[in-house]
Amino acid sequence: MTFDKSFFNQNFKTENQQVFLSALKEKNIELYIKREDEIHPFVSGNKFRKLKYNIEEAKKMQKKTLLTFGGAYSNHIVATAVSGKLTGFNTIGIIRGDELGIDINTTLAKNTTLQEASKNGMQFKFVSRSAYRNKLSEDFINQLKKEFGDFYLVPEGGTNELAIKGCEEILTKEDEKFDYICCAVGTGGTISGLINSVSEHQKVIGLPSLKGDFLQEEINQFAKSNDNWSLQNEYHFGGYGKYNAELIRFINEFKERTSVPLDPIYTGKMMFGIMDMIDKDQFPNNSKILAIHTGGLQGIAGVNQKMKNKNQELIKV
Repeated sequence: MTFDKSFFNQNFKTENQQVFLSALKEKNIELYIKREDEIHPFVSGNKFRKLKYNIEEAKKMQKKTLLTFGGAYSNHIVATAVSGKLTGFNTIGIIRGDELGIDINTTLAKNTTLQEASKNGMQFKFVSRSAYRNKLSEDFINQLKKEFGDFYLVPEGGTNELAIKGCEEILTKEDEKFDYICCAVGTGGTISGLINSVSEHQKVIGLPSLKGDFLQEEINQFAKSNDNWSLQNEYHFGGYGKYNAELIRFINEFKERTSVPLDPIYTGKMMFGIMDMIDKDQFPNNSKILAIHTGGLQGIAGVNQKMKNKNQELIKV
């Protein structure tokens, strides 16, 4: 597909693809996946939803530059860079890890995520991990303004009130037939939008890809309800960016059986968790489940490069 500056004015309605597996048939459970990953190769899934109204706001404020934060393999960094190119904004990425900036050409050669962001015009500033932890401090932001001038600040992961508004548009009227809405959780923006838009009879289940108990509080900041959702914290595989041979094997088998590609950072962990919960009878028989595919497939190339260097099984694409 070719996009222009009206890209974010489009109201995407994505396909719900049914999954047929023996484990589902045994318990008469219907499982569908909302293919938000098919919106765009890089501005896919929740990234499109989160950036939509932030881009609109930046235009209203007559900003010319978007500045955001992320790690070296961040889907959000790439999505912001590509979105900027599509909509006429300059983009700046504040990247965690000052060692990556020592030899930028070597870094870009080895890192397909930053390579793609750079190709789409993003300017990088690499900062130490200690400085990155203070990225939202007034002093740090003021230093960035002195260095780069005026900009529109998009938070790490894209989550703010405008992002929630975009994520509230993921579900449609037709999705009211489902009993459970499941999604991977990173910064808590996507699940908050889903919580705010589900019908009364529906429950939202989040499967965090990070370790820690801070997400409950993050989600409570944006969610309008506290009794229609829960988090399943057992499927992070050690934390953000962590994965093992079992997860990679699951992702490859799932793709082979369903044709649905998953990534090892978010959606792979989500689907692994859903299937494990089904196996453990944590969903009643006859349940109808909708899992949100939040994209992130661009990151597979970087993961495969790491695993190739270690002579490990690769994710099939």
